[in-house]
Amino acid sequence: MRYSIQNPESYIKSNLIGFANILEVCRNFKILHLTYASTSSVYGANTKQPFKESHNVDHPLQLYAATKRSNELMAHSYSNLFNLPTTGLRFFTVYGPWGRPDMALFIFTKNILENKFIKIFNKGNHIRDFTYIDDIVDGVIKANDEKVKKNNNWNPKVDDPSNSRSPFKIYNIGNSKPVSLMKYIGLIEKYLGKKAKKKYLNLQKGDVPKTLSDISKIKKNLKYNPKTSVEVGVKNFINWYVKFYKK
Repeated sequence: MRYSIQNPESYIKSNLIGFANILEVCRNFKILHLTYASTSSVYGANTKQPFKESHNVDHPLQLYAATKRSNELMAHSYSNLFNLPTTGLRFFTVYGPWGRPDMALFIFTKNILENKFIKIFNKGNHIRDFTYIDDIVDGVIKANDEKVKKNNNWNPKVDDPSNSRSPFKIYNIGNSKPVSLMKYIGLIEKYLGKKAKKKYLNLQKGDVPKTLSDISKIKKNLKYNPKTSVEVGVKNFINWYVKFYKK
């Protein structure tokens, strides 16, 4: 859904104004630390993997990524102008119970149970750094608890752009263990006990074939360590979905 936006102008305005309002509230109420969601999609046209926070993110491939990158830039401006500590978290393909129903895992599960076709883009050749929600939450808490301070020794010519002399940081949060889309679908079928009807399609415009996170920075700084394998994560989701939507 994030790729086929019906009203791009309205989408961009609502996202940027919404985040600007959050920054203004933080400034006016002297919030001690703003931790906000960014996305792995900001890496866009970059093909160097694994994706590192130090990589170029100036070529987003869709509006969702562009607005998230804009949020990062606005956060840095507030960190610089108003000494507001901010941390942006670039999430990698979050999945699990209580997620968004427009995401692939929900759609695949629902359609398989209802004997409908599932759309498989890029002919099934996608590879994703699937990250279970419990690991994401652990990373968010660790990042939020960190005291983000100014670094007067930071040098923009040689240092990582995900840091700054302002109280500003960016972290990847992923599992760093990429999984093929077809294996992911196979696990859904396994735990549902039912085969999917598959419709193979071309690469969706604005999408990337593979994502893989470098999480060395958040591991080193915050002792982040994802623990949930995709096998366990998908099984947990299916158990929750069947129970939650049982009629």
